[in-house]
Amino acid sequence: MVVQTWKSSVFNELATVSKAMSSGRRLELLELLAQGERSVDQLAQMTRLSVANASQHLRQLLRAGLVKNRKEGQFVFYRIAGDGVVRMISALREVAEHNLVEVQHLVKTYLSERDALEPVPAAELLARLRQGLVTVIDVRPPEEFAAGHIRGAINMPLGDLDAHLAELPRGQEIIAYCRGPYCLLSVEAVAQLRSRGYSARRLEEGYPEWKSAGHPVQPSA
Repeated sequence: MVVQTWKSSVFNELATVSKAMSSGRRLELLELLAQGERSVDQLAQMTRLSVANASQHLRQLLRAGLVKNRKEGQFVFYRIAGDGVVRMISALREVAEHNLVEVQHLVKTYLSERDALEPVPAAELLARLRQGLVTVIDVRPPEEFAAGHIRGAINMPLGDLDAHLAELPRGQEIIAYCRGPYCLLSVEAVAQLRSRGYSARRLEEGYPEWKSAGHPVQPSA
């Protein structure tokens, strides 16, 4: 009986984590926090939530141990609790894409139709980087790039891409990446590059997944 009670208690605590992840908006907040630390106000603006609503979601994530926070003056800043959270979200995505028809349909009708070429797996990109065969661009905003990026990547935010095309080699494939597998910044960047005659593909996942896998990164200064 004691063993069963202990086991039930453990599973109840595990359920606290799953409950915290039961909101799509909280998963979106975790994706943003995986890029670097943000204030509540910044997160509210990026997700188009009210500050009060964003704070409520963040408190749920904090109680589940998925994020950490700190206070600086009147502002509260949040950050992801660790790479284990990124791996957990990746596992959730893998299960959903494999087992839920709705997710399969959404991925196929949006991502696949907008980008018919297979994205580049991390292992392939790592091998090609070591051989100097590709140029990697990070199309996230500069502050996210500064918080950490794939080693050797060039920061070219999507809105500035056209202005920096001359910096990209014509004879080498360009690999673009952004926040994660469902981030559309890299999809749009690849479309722009191909329309201008460049050979381009996107990374299958994003910077957080690359980092959590232990691949080479350039951390924040």
